[in-house]
Amino acid sequence: MTTFLFDGPDTAPVTILLAHGAVASMDSPSMTATAKSLAATGFQVARFEFHYMAARRYGHRKPPPRAETVNPEYVKAIADLRAKGVTGPLIIGGKSMGGRVASMVADEMFAKGEISGLLCLGYPFHPPAKPEQLRTKHLADLKTPTLIFQGTRDEFGTREEVATYALSDQIEIVWLKDGDHDLKPRKSVSGFSTADHLKTLAEAVKAWTGRVVS
Repeated sequence: MTTFLFDGPDTAPVTILLAHGAVASMDSPSMTATAKSLAATGFQVARFEFHYMAARRYGHRKPPPRAETVNPEYVKAIADLRAKGVTGPLIIGGKSMGGRVASMVADEMFAKGEISGLLCLGYPFHPPAKPEQLRTKHLADLKTPTLIFQGTRDEFGTREEVATYALSDQIEIVWLKDGDHDLKPRKSVSGFSTADHLKTLAEAVKAWTGRVVS
């Protein structure tokens, strides 16, 4: 059974399931701050870890696997969340790799009526300094309503690069000024704090779910 961290009311009308990025756990400061910001806006947020990351808690240092190899773990997390009694509309997603994995299982889950949308926090459009190695092929005809938050300084995909990609019209992208891959801005440069961006993120997710969740 998948282990979850929950934030927000279990009576929330919409639940958001989030997976972590390649190198930081589900309870990293960035994931925790994001979950709490979403919870404060009225969502129930559930976080979980892929097996390789959970194993690190027991001293087993495993490198991140190829993202597609953990697709079944994400599908199982959805089933386990439902088995815990979580009902109602579900948005799946995650940070970086977690969002990418969610994006690879989203259409199958959406077609079955299991989920209502996809939320990606810093999508890894390509590895840093390797803009030719795109991870966007499946995004061209994505049918699941999708919201991506990307920092304008994200080395995994800048605003200029992403503008040239063939992406499904189901995908909306919110650009956070001066944000890095963790969506963190430099306040001295942008005038924005991480807390500012998280507030913008949570409010945008709330408005978006109001449109896509029936």
